[in-house]
Amino acid sequence: MSLPHAILTALLEKPSSGLELTRRFDRSIGYFWPSTHQQIYRELGRLEEAGRIRALLPDQPARGSRKEYEVLPAGREELAAWVALAEDPKPVRDALLLRMRAAAVVGAPGLGAELRRHLEVHRRQLAEYLEIEERDFPPERTGRDDRLRHLVLRGGIDLERFWTTWLTEAIEGIAEAGDGAGGAP
Repeated sequence: MSLPHAILTALLEKPSSGLELTRRFDRSIGYFWPSTHQQIYRELGRLEEAGRIRALLPDQPARGSRKEYEVLPAGREELAAWVALAEDPKPVRDALLLRMRAAAVVGAPGLGAELRRHLEVHRRQLAEYLEIEERDFPPERTGRDDRLRHLVLRGGIDLERFWTTWLTEAIEGIAEAGDGAGGAP
């Protein structure tokens, strides 16, 4: 996935100003495709130059008014073509997993504390996702778009559940091996 496609998706859901878009990223798309506000604004400019989006004319001219953007047909076509592409899954690339592998050969002092910290981060994220699910996806919301958005959220929930289960097991494994134990891979 790329940032331009994430922005096109968000703008097709609802035309927005750059500020509104960055806030929406902070509350939704940013959970699985994080971007800084600066990156979003820079990409809005590129999409506008490429003729994929345009700034809507404000209702009244005002100094310092913010631009609201909408997706043009070329942007919709670009997004539809990207959605249809075949793409292999990306391999997991996580520094914590590599550090655990290294700990097997050099020892693991402090690794238990780091695993517990990660576990807490994932527990908080899981709780936040579950709150979003309860608030935004009541049983009566069964439209196609809602189901697809809910599936994305469920993917995040399932990943957080995986990490909390795996980290709990890893913490127990480190404790059984002794925090400073090292050995052959």
